[in-house]
Amino acid sequence: MRIHSGIAASARRLTRGALAIGNFDGVHLGHRGLFDAARNAAQRQGGPTCALTFEPHPARLLAPDYAPPLICTPARKRELLADAAVDDLVVQPFDRAFSQTEPDRFVDLLLGMGVAEVVIGHDFTYGRGRRGTVATLRTSLEQCGVRLHVVPAITVEGLVVSSTKIREFTLEGRVEAAAQLLGRPFDLDGDVVRGVGRGRKLGWPTANIRSEAELLPAVGVYAVRARLIEVQETSAQVDTSSGAPVRYVPPRLGAAVLGAANLGLNPTFRDDAHAGSGREPLMLEVHLLDLDEDLYGRTLRVEFVHRLRDERRFPNVDALKEQIARDVAAARRLLAA
Repeated sequence: MRIHSGIAASARRLTRGALAIGNFDGVHLGHRGLFDAARNAAQRQGGPTCALTFEPHPARLLAPDYAPPLICTPARKRELLADAAVDDLVVQPFDRAFSQTEPDRFVDLLLGMGVAEVVIGHDFTYGRGRRGTVATLRTSLEQCGVRLHVVPAITVEGLVVSSTKIREFTLEGRVEAAAQLLGRPFDLDGDVVRGVGRGRKLGWPTANIRSEAELLPAVGVYAVRARLIEVQETSAQVDTSSGAPVRYVPPRLGAAVLGAANLGLNPTFRDDAHAGSGREPLMLEVHLLDLDEDLYGRTLRVEFVHRLRDERRFPNVDALKEQIARDVAAARRLLAA
């Protein structure tokens, strides 16, 4: 996959291509529908399958108080887009100046990219004040010989797939439901950092994960799969100095390891005098089944596969150890199914 640093940098580089447009947060099944349509169109035209996305998310600029937590980081989004067989990714910086682009000017920018066909979702809007609509885009493009494809809403068991619904399910801890809409388990990447060593003393050593992820599942205990990220991508940042596209190199992942994870505040070990005093960061601790390896300083990708239970406070350490044993057994059984 080639990454272009904005619409201007991709001018005349996407000849005969088919371009899917969207924010693509989560790269879920609805987005995959757009890429499938773009791929089919690109094959007809003999050009590349292309995607245009905007960073940061436009809501960060236009309505920062209401901007949603991102399902995945920009780096993870690139990885997922490459996995969706996108040949050319155009990353348009969404700043104050670009937000004032008039609808007609936006269409001119699209035409300058050289694409032959454009693919959008049914609810697509564009341009200053979101004044551009599906109807106006179709008219403007077809006048210039560019075909527009409008992909209807994708549904799973009668539910429309959307980033909003995926966030809702994830925040509620309904990771199984989120996975149905994503087309894969919800995941996050994080560095393994040193904790207080409590898990090992209990007989259940854990990897303590520090993540930059904005979206976290509800507090609780989960059956997870984890993969070591062996090699980080080398092109997470686009080189804007030359204007030339950057060849994307995805991270290399290790084999999946089964595990049980606790996301929360460890209430059994917290002092009542300090509980609830201010907003405290959540801790993600992952016990990896059948793996006892020094992971400090490594990066893990954690996939949340099943929710096992709520986090709760236990009367003593022995009761906690017994529950952890049950959690690990349940995780092993569910993940092996």
